[in-house]
Amino acid sequence: MSTRKTLKTVVAGHVCLDIIPQFLQTASRLDELVVPGKLVELGPAVVGTGGTVANTGLALHRLGVPVTLMGKVGDDAFGHAILDVFRSHDPALVRTMIVDPDVSTSYTVVINLPGIDRSFLHCPGANDTFDAADVKPGLLRGMDLFHFGYPPLMKRMYTEAGELRRMVASVKAAGLTTSMDMALPDPASMAGRADWRAILADCLPEVDVFMPSLDEIVYMLDPHEGERIRMRAADGVALGGMTPAGVREVAERLIGMGVAAVMIKLGNQGAYLRVTSDKARLARCGRASATLRDWAGADFHAPCFAAKVAGTTGSGDCTIAGLLASLAQGLGAAEAVRMAVAVGSASVEKPDATSGVPAWDTLLARVAGGWARERPKVVFAHTA
Repeated sequence: MSTRKTLKTVVAGHVCLDIIPQFLQTASRLDELVVPGKLVELGPAVVGTGGTVANTGLALHRLGVPVTLMGKVGDDAFGHAILDVFRSHDPALVRTMIVDPDVSTSYTVVINLPGIDRSFLHCPGANDTFDAADVKPGLLRGMDLFHFGYPPLMKRMYTEAGELRRMVASVKAAGLTTSMDMALPDPASMAGRADWRAILADCLPEVDVFMPSLDEIVYMLDPHEGERIRMRAADGVALGGMTPAGVREVAERLIGMGVAAVMIKLGNQGAYLRVTSDKARLARCGRASATLRDWAGADFHAPCFAAKVAGTTGSGDCTIAGLLASLAQGLGAAEAVRMAVAVGSASVEKPDATSGVPAWDTLLARVAGGWARERPKVVFAHTA
């Protein structure tokens, strides 16, 4: 980590406890095991934290960036388990966590049978009650960057008109630089039917750095096209069939909606960074505005680094952590998106979300030592 002053970051938003039972029996269909009256013997469960607060927040901590976590949990066993995990990394991480005795903690039971697609039993719990009032000025004291993740999985952020904008605006009013990422909602769910174009048009003028994945943002701007892109990507088509020019058009559209900088995550094709040339907008980017002014007009694609993939869980969140770490240290735009992809690439070398993320100086040395890059299937005009 650089010896220069590193900006302090708070990562807020969705957090949950993941419970993954170990099935000792095999089956060709789930209903062969889960039937009324049948006792299914299980092995030990893997229990861990999930959501942007855990993934992006702990990745930043592993990189060495000063960070605290702001998710909402209940005063219950699952909430205490989440807090204990965070404290095991550093007790200071939980300084800005919110414990509400009137709600239950979010959890997910992951049913992962060999040879069968995973199923998820999810309780949104406290995430559905998180709102602008939870982001109190006192919790932001001493912070420089504020990252908020997964609003489509947080009910009040899409059912209460203007709630997402109010929350981000309150953070900007405190002088912080704001960033946000998204999550892909189930099209059949309430979140999937929300008018995300209107929500984004309302809140993006308050968001300095926006970091959605390609399938998420295309779906939110055009659900029909987003579903087509998602299906083609699932069939292995690079960028879901979009061209680099199409990706750039999406970024330009988001900048036109008011955001200052956009990093679109492209899965195994890396990430694309586009930054406005409007110096007045960049000057309104809070405590990281000096660095973002240096990024003015940036237009870079960063391919992934070569990695032996053990699991992709949380790789997008870790890529975000890499860009935030770069921004916090004042790196240039090309190096920032390159290091963002390096963090994401390192994360997939372990099966869980964050244990593959090394210390920042270790990652720098690996990149400087000639870490090979994947050859992208699509070619952008400028490579970082």
